[in-house]
Amino acid sequence: METRLEKIKQLREETGLSIQECKRAIEEADGNTEKAKEILKIRGKELAGKRTARIAGQGIVESYIHPTGKVGVLLDLRCESDFVARGEDFKKLAHELCLQIASMEPEALEDLMAQPWIRDQARAIKDLVDEYIAKIGENIVVNNFTRYEI
Repeated sequence: METRLEKIKQLREETGLSIQECKRAIEEADGNTEKAKEILKIRGKELAGKRTARIAGQGIVESYIHPTGKVGVLLDLRCESDFVARGEDFKKLAHELCLQIASMEPEALEDLMAQPWIRDQARAIKDLVDEYIAKIGENIVVNNFTRYEI
């Protein structure tokens, strides 16, 4: 039988959220890991809603060229601080968004945000971005993108 500490550790590994947040969710869910994930998902959406009012003045320009060399993407992804912009999680999100844009060909930001994520069709891109907002703790904005194809 898993101990509470093992459940907290597992939840942290699966979500990337802080140990304290995972501990609170496990306690609130009476040790049920699946219920704790749902609690964290709801909290993440609430946090993302609060963060969207903050100015996202920093960020990165990420690029992706498909191995065929016939499709390329430039993405302008914004966050609140330079520290977060240099972080691995933020860069990973930028790369995932580039892959999404290259493969699914959205025409506008609204189209992109509404699309199902290519790695998990049950989640929209907006949900993915909201999860990163909750994980990182800063507002994240897809500012602009361009997709090129030969």
